[in-house]
Amino acid sequence: MILVRLIDYLRDRWSLLVKLFLVVLALLVVADALPFIVDKEKAHTAAERLPGFWSLFGFVSCVIIIYVSKLFGGLGIMRIEDYYNDYFK
Repeated sequence: MILVRLIDYLRDRWSLLVKLFLVVLALLVVADALPFIVDKEKAHTAAERLPGFWSLFGFVSCVIIIYVSKLFGGLGIMRIEDYYNDYFK
């Protein structure tokens, strides 16, 4: 019951929750940009030296995975339930 109340509480304050997540994300990007917190001397490529590169890379990768999955679903994984009935008529 506590979890249900917590979910209802957060759902009622959705805009505050989104703002909080954006602030945390901004703080993480700033922390990544500070040289004494994250050592970028051993970066393998020039892109790794950019602040927030791996966060952006992960986000873009997840978006690509979602769209590719939806594409596969539309190409044949998701079929109507009576798909095989067309062959037996």
